[in-house]
Amino acid sequence: MKRRNLIKGLGILPFSGSLLSKAASLNKSAEPPVTPKRDFFKELGVTPVINAGVTMTFLSGSLMAPETLEAINSTSHDFANMYELQDKVGAKIAEMLHVEAAMVTSGAACAMLLGTAACITGTDAEKIKMLPNLPGPRPEVIMQKTHRYLFDQAVSTTGAKIIEVTGPAEMEQAINKNTVMALFFNAAGSSSITHEDFVRIAKKHNIPTFLDAAADVPPVENLFKFQKIGFDLVTFSGGKMIHGPQSAGLLFGRKDLITAARLNHSPHEAPIGRPMKVNKEEMFGMYAALKAYLERDHKKEWEDWLQRAKRIGTKLETVSTVKTKTVVDPGPANAFPSLFVDWDESKVKIKAEEVLKQLKDGTPSIVANRREGTLVVGVVLLRPDQIDVVANRVKTILQKAATA
Repeated sequence: MKRRNLIKGLGILPFSGSLLSKAASLNKSAEPPVTPKRDFFKELGVTPVINAGVTMTFLSGSLMAPETLEAINSTSHDFANMYELQDKVGAKIAEMLHVEAAMVTSGAACAMLLGTAACITGTDAEKIKMLPNLPGPRPEVIMQKTHRYLFDQAVSTTGAKIIEVTGPAEMEQAINKNTVMALFFNAAGSSSITHEDFVRIAKKHNIPTFLDAAADVPPVENLFKFQKIGFDLVTFSGGKMIHGPQSAGLLFGRKDLITAARLNHSPHEAPIGRPMKVNKEEMFGMYAALKAYLERDHKKEWEDWLQRAKRIGTKLETVSTVKTKTVVDPGPANAFPSLFVDWDESKVKIKAEEVLKQLKDGTPSIVANRREGTLVVGVVLLRPDQIDVVANRVKTILQKAATA
């Protein structure tokens, strides 16, 4: 599963040394925190974790950008009309993404549920009230068989039935009077229908198309690519590489469908999306995070990531037989550099799995990954002050194993 088990999909695509710019600056979105007056981690007995992996929900996604935190803190002292706030935030986000309409959701999974609900109910108040228990045949959502994944449960939660297809001909044949939507999972391992053909067939039959691209930035261009292809609805996670609130997401596209999605969501009091409310601070925070992300110097950020990998790799290669290389996942999800670390196990007598365990069990706790027998150290989510901490901990573990 691409989002749950991303490391299996990492491609061996080493970058040349010429790209490892020494001039790269440290990531602005991951500044060390100011020492708090009250240590809630200690108070509750929760272990702080250094994420030397990728953006995973169970590890609380990513760290929020300074702009996100500023928006949350500066808006927490006043009340707001949530209808007006969603109007204004949605309009600004739509303007930034060059689409008709947009809204903030409680993550991409919520966006999938709301998008499906919108395609089923439109603005019909009675249908919205009855969902997911509409009378008559169940609504149908078309998906490619190879695109089925854990998160499509958000679709079936609306009462819709998922119809699996393989290839353009089967998709065409599957469309009938009960078809309400066609869902494309952008990070699927394989596709029997291209993005363009998927949209073309659906449009031929006036069926709305939805693209789940939750973890598919970088590159920043992906935020604009799929609506240009013609998808009616698109979702991205807000709490991954956009560095917004962990529980926020983006849903954007056709104005009529976003209008219907909002009617199925909080602050309306009865619809299926009511339990998935988004607070005002998250709305302000998501707006600020997206604005900051779009304005970021992405080339400079990429060079910083490469420099981090080089810095860690240089330290690790002082251990006998250790070799490192910078590798970028081919995407579309989590398409950014990581450091691959290998060694001669007859000289350094430890396996990658045991290194991971020692990192996790140590202080501070560090979570990294592996691909088969290779240790994979993620660099994009590290705070600047954590780069050497990770490098030194891995080096110490490998050095100890080399002298065992």
